[in-house]
Amino acid sequence: MLQLPLPTSATLTAKLPILRLVRSCQNPPLRFPSSAPLSVFISNSQKPENPNVFPPVNQSVAAIVFGDGSESRLYPLTKKRSGGAVPIATNYRLIDVVVSNCINSNISKIYALTQFNSTSLNSHLFRAYSGLSLGKEGFVEVIAAYQSSEGLGWFQGTADAIRRCLWVLEEYPILDFLVLPGHHLYRMDYQKLIEAHRNNNADITISVSCALGNRDPGFGFLKVNSKNQVLEFSERPDREPLNFMTAEDSMKSSNDAYPYVASMGIYVIKRDIMTKLLTEFFPKANEITNEIIPGAISMGMKVQSYKFDGYWEDMRSIEAFYQANMDVTKRSTLGFNSFYDKDSPLYTLPRCLPPTVITDADVTDSVIGDGCILNRCKVKGSVVGMRTRIEDGAVIEDSVLMGSDIYQEDWIQRCKMVGKSDEIPIGIGKDSYIRKAIVDKNARIGKNVQIVNKENVQEGNREADGFVISERIVIVLKSAIIPDCSII
Repeated sequence: MLQLPLPTSATLTAKLPILRLVRSCQNPPLRFPSSAPLSVFISNSQKPENPNVFPPVNQSVAAIVFGDGSESRLYPLTKKRSGGAVPIATNYRLIDVVVSNCINSNISKIYALTQFNSTSLNSHLFRAYSGLSLGKEGFVEVIAAYQSSEGLGWFQGTADAIRRCLWVLEEYPILDFLVLPGHHLYRMDYQKLIEAHRNNNADITISVSCALGNRDPGFGFLKVNSKNQVLEFSERPDREPLNFMTAEDSMKSSNDAYPYVASMGIYVIKRDIMTKLLTEFFPKANEITNEIIPGAISMGMKVQSYKFDGYWEDMRSIEAFYQANMDVTKRSTLGFNSFYDKDSPLYTLPRCLPPTVITDADVTDSVIGDGCILNRCKVKGSVVGMRTRIEDGAVIEDSVLMGSDIYQEDWIQRCKMVGKSDEIPIGIGKDSYIRKAIVDKNARIGKNVQIVNKENVQEGNREADGFVISERIVIVLKSAIIPDCSII
């Protein structure tokens, strides 16, 4: 068999640590004959001389981050943006959490595969990480959905997206791929996950959560044995226990009593195994979760589970997103507290905004972003995003205000230029009252408005009027206009 040459060290060092936006792809993915053994596909430069000693993860691991799928659980926040681009905690986007986990875990080769409502996400990734120093070969590279002579449609799923981008992903001589959803909230040292994967000599390692209870995270359930080896994949086991059992507990049980555990959708997959699975064994499979993983298990590949017992929220609902923001105001030890962790910082787009101006306002238990103007108002237990303006007499309680992309003064000037100076400005108007609500960016709330879910509605779609109610939480849509004296 002819061994294809890998990039030399000379060619690799010549690459600059920049973020590249791939707009079109022409080169087909590498394909190998199925008759050859898997081991021949790792060149001598990739194999460690000592099987127990591996090169550093920044040299041998590439992360693949998915911006979001087409069916987001955070609608209507994802009406005009992908899940990874949803703002959180005043200054950040959800995808910043995953990218920061990679950087803090010494993983510097990061590919972001995007497709649905990806304009703001692509822009954010490009502006936030193009100037970040990630070493000589480090980068955050956006691979947007594309059409080529071999594939004329959209990405059909996670497996299809990776398959069609293999020619890019295999550019560097890495050993393992780390596959990550881009809209989850957690802090994880991926180096420990990768170490467990390599020490077990696993083909695939799946991170599982120990703190989900009976909640279905949407990535399926895995049956594991006493050695944490995955025996079976199930989308929704009906009568099986979902709690994670330790190896000692499992050893005391019969084989039929092995537990199901919840997958987090986080996978470490050997590079050569990934290529074989996608191009030879399952060339028509679209999804990693419910096609590639079950297929690998059925083939007898070594699939391991890795127990993660920290905080993890997969943003399964508007309620989960709302509660995650409320936890930020409390700095709760039970929630996600990495916003305040100096040892594992969160990275995002640096902005040159002025400090917030507070004029005779009453602010308690809240987080205020940069560039805000708070007049004689009251803010309690809330998250106030960048460039938010709150007028006199307004009361904000237990709410999330995502802020604005532009200053109100700039918006007023634009209105005057087109003869619309009498329209409601961006921000929260005088004497308005907002309680337990999410106000998306650039919303215009008039005077004497009440957003309190007065009728205690559980679910309600009023998009034509600028808002939606989900799980009793009112969500004011992005750029919506709520007229003076409205009551919601």
